[in-house]
Amino acid sequence: MLNITAEMDRINRHLLANGYKLTTQREIILQVLLENEADHLSAEGVYMLVKQKHSVIGLATVYRTLELLAELHVVEKMNFGDGVARYDLRGEEDKHMHHHLICNECGSLKEIKEDWLFEIEQRIEKEFGFKVIDHRLDFTGTYKTCDQANCKRTRKAVS
Repeated sequence: MLNITAEMDRINRHLLANGYKLTTQREIILQVLLENEADHLSAEGVYMLVKQKHSVIGLATVYRTLELLAELHVVEKMNFGDGVARYDLRGEEDKHMHHHLICNECGSLKEIKEDWLFEIEQRIEKEFGFKVIDHRLDFTGTYKTCDQANCKRTRKAVS
C-alpha cells in the first residue's frame, strides 16, 4: 500500500531537482495516479478522474503532465496489447521497472515486483560488454482459473 503523502513528497523533490514545480494541476494528476496505482490508467482514464476533483483541468494538460512524468521516469508509459497507452508509477526503490502478467483471455493484469533478471543482466554485461540500465518484461498467457464464458474482457480491457 502506497503512502500517498510520502510518495507525493518524493515526486515533488524529483520534479524540483529536474527544474520543475509541483503545480496544482500536476499535484491533482499525481494524486489520481497514486490513488489508482493498481489500475494502470490511460490518459483518458486519468482525465476522467481528474475532472471530478478539478473541473477546469483539460485533457491537453493531462497529456502534457503524463508525458513530462514519463520523461522524468516518475511513471512508465506502457502498452499491454490493447492499443491503449497506460501509465504505471515507478517507485523510488525500483532499480528497474516491475514486470507484468497479462491474461490473453480476460485482460487481467498482475504486477511482479521482484527483479528476477539480475543474473541475466550480469551475464549480458559479461558476455556482451553491455550495461543494462533498465528493463521491462511482460508475460502474456492465460490463467488456469480464467473462464472464457465469464471473460472480463467484455467488461474491462485491463484491470
